[in-house]
Amino acid sequence: MRTELETHGDDRRDNMTLPLALLRTAVVLAFAALAVGFWRLQVVQYDKYHQLAENNHQRTLGLRAPRGVVFDRDMGVLIENRNSLNISLVREQVDDLESTISLLSEVSGVPVAALQSVMDRSRRAPAYQPIVLIPDATIGQVSAVAAHALEMPELVVQQLPARHYPATEVAAHLFGYVGEVSDSQLASPEFDGVRSGTVVGKSGIESIYNQLLMGQDGARHVVVDAIGREIDTIGETAPTEGRQLQLTLDYDLQAAAEAAFKAGGFDGAAVVLDPRSGEILSLVSLPAYDPNAFAMGIDSDTWSSLIQDGRRPLNNRALQNLYPPGSIFKIAMAVAALEEGIVSADFTVRCAGGGTFYDSWRNCHSTHGTVDLREALEKSCNTYFYTLGEMMEIDQIHKWATALGLGELSGIDLPYEVQGLVPSTAWKREARGEPWYPGETISVAIGQGQVTVTPLSLAVMMATVANGGTRVTPHLLKAVNDGDGWTQAQPPGPRSQVHLSPETLSAVTDGLWNVVNRAGTGGRGRIEGRDVIGKTGTAQVISLDGRAALGESNPEYFDHGWFVFAAPAHAPEIAGVVFGEHNEHASLSATIAKHVMETYFAKQKGRPLPVLPLPATPQGVPLVSVVAGTGN
Repeated sequence: MRTELETHGDDRRDNMTLPLALLRTAVVLAFAALAVGFWRLQVVQYDKYHQLAENNHQRTLGLRAPRGVVFDRDMGVLIENRNSLNISLVREQVDDLESTISLLSEVSGVPVAALQSVMDRSRRAPAYQPIVLIPDATIGQVSAVAAHALEMPELVVQQLPARHYPATEVAAHLFGYVGEVSDSQLASPEFDGVRSGTVVGKSGIESIYNQLLMGQDGARHVVVDAIGREIDTIGETAPTEGRQLQLTLDYDLQAAAEAAFKAGGFDGAAVVLDPRSGEILSLVSLPAYDPNAFAMGIDSDTWSSLIQDGRRPLNNRALQNLYPPGSIFKIAMAVAALEEGIVSADFTVRCAGGGTFYDSWRNCHSTHGTVDLREALEKSCNTYFYTLGEMMEIDQIHKWATALGLGELSGIDLPYEVQGLVPSTAWKREARGEPWYPGETISVAIGQGQVTVTPLSLAVMMATVANGGTRVTPHLLKAVNDGDGWTQAQPPGPRSQVHLSPETLSAVTDGLWNVVNRAGTGGRGRIEGRDVIGKTGTAQVISLDGRAALGESNPEYFDHGWFVFAAPAHAPEIAGVVFGEHNEHASLSATIAKHVMETYFAKQKGRPLPVLPLPATPQGVPLVSVVAGTGN
């Protein structure tokens, strides 16, 4: 017989059978699941995880494409590229960012705050993209980083192309500058496909032709070791340089104009063009800035000094600033009066030092006696043009002034052009909700009142009159080289054709010839044998009473001086405008124009270029000093 103990043992074994079976089943299932999982990882998803493993020791470095080189009309280099060294941080390799920043500051001499500021601005950039902490680093900084490579393996030195402007400030506003693409630009369709951190044009030619000048970035694929050092290159896609551009700009004329301004000791603007085609030969705006300061990212101190400078060096005075044209506007008045049949060229007015118009006495800057239209232009007689203003409707003046290019956009291939104003009855109703009063036309007749212009628009007006009525479109692009040779750019057509009668052209041209070559105020623009035509003008910055109250010795209240010109008179090759900011005397602007024209004709004949100092005033031609806005 079985004992009680044996029976009890059998019962226990029977009770454990089911749990043990369940445990064995669970273990089998667990191992089966692991086997399936390993099979999926090692077989089904092999390619995926193999690639991830490979990427753990591979790195892709962007290769920035050089922007296209820019040449002048004689194929002299205007804008090029140079190599720069950037010290960059690869965030994927960073263990202790604070320690890295601190050590880099210590060895490079760059403040911690400056480095941290760069990191803060770059938080939105992809983690794989190196962050440039020290752009355009010195050799000493690069050597210091290399000496601490084991301590800072997350830092790399990248050689990148940087924009270089050999002439520094010369033609700065025309060239513009570059910088990293902004968030607002990235949102624009024009920048579709452009990555954050890409260098793009911000102003000038760099901006307007950015799509041509930008190249195609490349990439270098490298293998790195456990601490991030490059040990091999496994592939490279070379960057493609941007297209080369040839401009219509004549660097010799540009340099001559800017040097003449500096010799004269005042700021301003000048636009010189070919009146037959609209090609810009020179475009000056002073004071200027050095676009090289922007090439690798402008520092905060330099930026602050530029935007806080009361002289506003970032403003392109040639096409962004508006000024009263003063007596230059008398050219448009003469054209309007003749073409509308208000007067003939022989119509005379007696100037007794002024006259009464709408019950108000208006001064002339001198007593001219009896003058016809040609003599009125020559002597810039206010009384004559006040009389025309009294005889004409403002809409007649508006019609012809805008036809010549005033108060209109020129269409130049530069960004941010500002439109001037030639008032009309419709404009005043819309802008002021008031009718136009005839007495207001008197001020407009001598280029004061509500009329404002850019220097560029006056250059277009002078070219239109000089070439017989073709309102050309000023432009800068001459040819493009995409790597397969130069292709001439299609020049823009004329903005319009202004019908000017032979009688009008003859009378106005004669008057403008007299301004320079007889007893007029433009004698400083005279060039023997060149038949220069031109017109001086001054523009008030402040009223005479206001200037007397605030102090006449303050240059801030000095008048602006204009000179428009073209040569030769009946077959013009060169035309333009010189605007002297606060230079008091329009004849000083004529001196600059003469230097530019003499440079042009010397090049044309293969003679040595004229050099500064500027030529003395021609014998018998006084430096006329008249009250601004009253008629020179």
